[in-house]
Parts: sequence; C-alpha cells; structure tokens
Amino acid sequence: MLGGCVLAWLCAVGSAMAQSTPPRPLVMLVETSALMPQARIQGDRVVEGLHLDLGQALARRLGRELVARPVPRKRLAEALQRGEGDLLCDYQSDWLPGAFAWSRPFLPDQALLITAASAPAPATLSALAGQPVGTVRGYVYPEMADTLRAGFMRNDAPDAVTNLQKLALGRVQHALTGRRVLEYQQRIGNFKLALHPPLVVSEVLAQCALSPSSPVNLTALNAAIQGLISDGELQRLLARYR
Repeated sequence: MLGGCVLAWLCAVGSAMAQSTPPRPLVMLVETSALMPQARIQGDRVVEGLHLDLGQALARRLGRELVARPVPRKRLAEALQRGEGDLLCDYQSDWLPGAFAWSRPFLPDQALLITAASAPAPATLSALAGQPVGTVRGYVYPEMADTLRAGFMRNDAPDAVTNLQKLALGRVQHALTGRRVLEYQQRIGNFKLALHPPLVVSEVLAQCALSPSSPVNLTALNAAIQGLISDGELQRLLARYR
C-alpha cells in the first residue's frame, strides 16, 4: 500500500510539473534585408519594428514568448519549411512558395507610385512607358508589368530606403514604394522631397505563414489575429510608424 501511495504521489507531481512547464517560444522569421518600419536588425537580433511588435502581440495572445530570428530573404521559404521558424508575417501566399498554412489577410499596405513635384505628374500608370522608375531589386511589381509590359523600365535599388534616396537625389523622377515605408521615412525626416499626390498601384492585405511543424495551428493563429483587429491593437501597432 505504501508503494502504491508513493507511486501515485510521483505521478501526481509529474503531472503537475508537466502542466506547469511553459510552452516553447514561438519563433518568428524576419528577413535580414528588412528595414524600418518593418524591422531594425543588429547582428543576429531583431531589436525593433512592426514585425517584432506584431510577433510579440500574436505570441502573447497565443500564450507563448516570442523569439525573432533574422534569415536571408532567399532562405525564408526553406527555413520555414524545415522548421527553423514557426511563423512568418507580412507576406502573401503568392510571394512565398511552399506547403504553408496561410492566415487570413489582415495587414494593410498600399503599393504607391510617387513622382517628384518638379516633374510632370503621370495621370495613369501607362503614361510611364519608357521612363525609368525606381524599384527594389528582387521585388516584383505585377501591376506595372501587366500595364507597361516592355515599356516598364526598372531602375533597381538594393532596398526601399535607397530607392527613396535615389528619387530625392533626382536620379529618377518616379519610384514605386509602400505607403508604410514612405510615411515612416517622412515622419523621421529622412525623406523631405515634395511629391505629387501618389498613384495607388495596388492595395495589399498581407498574411502570416505557418511552418508545417509549428506548434500553433491555423485556427488559433486566426483567432489571435481577430483579437488584434477587434480590440484595436493592430491599428495602434500600425500607428506607431506612421
């Protein structure tokens, strides 16, 4: 009888310890080329930015801590597929090949065509045929390509901030950029060039992708996203960088 009591006590202690063990952190992948407001990366750490804020907010609602892991853009799909991370946000399913579970679209942005005020303002995208347009290397611009076809004259920069700098320096008169990047660079005073009202090229509602080995399932992730939207936290996060 004593042995049975001891065994029962040990089982109860083991069960209690298992229940008290916190779930492992949620690992969010962030591409190393990301710039503010998306992310600021120092060495192997993501130190600030919308991606970090969003990941922490989602992890909190999912009852987990967050680990943000920088990964080169070319390795994102492979890293997520191999389980090196659980989650990747601010992407769309047609941007990233792989067998991932995709959340509901929820993260807004706009692709803009901006033109220096010193140059004639294009009335439509088709007016830019044959004119150089500032773009970011490795990014695709399907609306521009469909509209202009062979007349789409890309002038690539290594990143979004350099793309804006080229416009400010007069190296191009037109550039494609995201509204989030533009508004943040204007707010911190890094981009002061006078512009015509921008042309909205496309509306974007980005998503999050889950690794096949993620401990979080899609239903739970979508519920966490809905909570962010319903109580206004998502808008508060976005407002930090406008």
